[in-house]
Parts: sequence; structure tokens; C-alpha cells
Amino acid sequence: MGTKGTKPIKLIVDACMTVLLLCLTAYQATGEALHEWFGVGMTAALILHHVLNRRWYAALFRGKYNAYRALTASVNTLLLLPIALTALCGMAMSAHAVPFLYGMLPLSFARQAHLALSHWSFVLMGVHLGLHLPAMTARWSGRTKTILAVTGAVAAGVGLWLFIKSGITDYMFFRSPFAVFNDDKAAVLVFAENFAMLTAFAAFGACAAALVKAIKSNRTAT
Repeated sequence: MGTKGTKPIKLIVDACMTVLLLCLTAYQATGEALHEWFGVGMTAALILHHVLNRRWYAALFRGKYNAYRALTASVNTLLLLPIALTALCGMAMSAHAVPFLYGMLPLSFARQAHLALSHWSFVLMGVHLGLHLPAMTARWSGRTKTILAVTGAVAAGVGLWLFIKSGITDYMFFRSPFAVFNDDKAAVLVFAENFAMLTAFAAFGACAAALVKAIKSNRTAT
């Protein structure tokens, strides 16, 4: 199967991963058992994602690096470790999906590492998604891009405020061993807030991608 043939499959897998990511971050709405199964689904989707993108990894040490390629390679590489360790630690605490792996790591370590690294994965996956937005929307009309930019900016602003307010950085830097959830919050609101926070980091990635490409264009023009 050629590159063109795998492109629709890649888009479907990427969309599934985004939905699974939002489901995973909505722990208080889904509950423990579903959270674990969503984690298994995400792990399977990630493996498929990397298989479909194996040519990218094969070319990692080949060719020249411009600013955009260096940026995407750095984000992708930084994302691999936390997301792999998040999955591993999650399996070590599993009581429903893969209970036979329960206790393969010390539970105190697995619990706090899973909490911290899952949030790092969330942030980096948002940036990763944003880095590809300019290419994904390249053929869209100017009006559609403007609507997307305005809507995305509003959502990103709200998401950044929610991210700061929620104290997620305490989890990311191992300052808090346990997550605190509001179990009374409606599931729709949980998903909306998580989507807004994901949008904030996607906006950061999109701006970074647009900036490095603009710099490259200016240098080429001069």
C-alpha cells in the first residue's frame, strides 16, 4: 500500500487517538474500569500509529534538518518517553483490563509517575497535534481558516486559564501524589474543559509551526 493509500487510515487513527485522549482525561466521568479500557485502546492506537509512520522514523537520521523538521522531531521524540511510561505504569495498576500485570512496578511509584507523565503526554500531544494543523488546513478557504483561528483562540484562552487554575503543574512536577476530582461535575463539562485545554496546547504548536515556516519563507525570499 502506497503513501496515498495509508493517508486516510492515518487520519482515522489520529482522530481515534484524539477522542481516546479526551476520554482518558475524563476519569471522573468515565470511572476506573472504562479508563483502563480506554488506555488499552490508546496503547493499541499508538502502536498502529507508529507502524503507519515507520518511514518517518526510518528517515529520522537522514537528510537535512530545517527549523520545522527539527521542531517536529523534538516534540515527537519528547512525547515517546512519557506516553510509553504512562501506559506501562497504568498497566501496573490495572484491576480490570490487564489485571495479570498488576504490581509489575511498585504501586507507589506507578501511581505518581502515571499521574505526572499522563499530563506531560497530554500537553505534548496537544502541541504535536498543533504542529500539523497548518498542513492539515492548507487547502481550506480563507474564511474557514479565519473562523477556525478565532474559535480556536477563544477556546485556547479558556483552556489555558483552566489549565493554570486546575493546578495540573503540581501533578506534572511531582508536587502532588494524588489527583483531586470534582465528582459532581457534569460529564459534558468535563469533556469540554479538557478539549479547551487540549486546544490551548494545539494552538501553541500551530503558532510555533507557522512561525518557523514564516522565518524560512523570509530567508528564502531574501
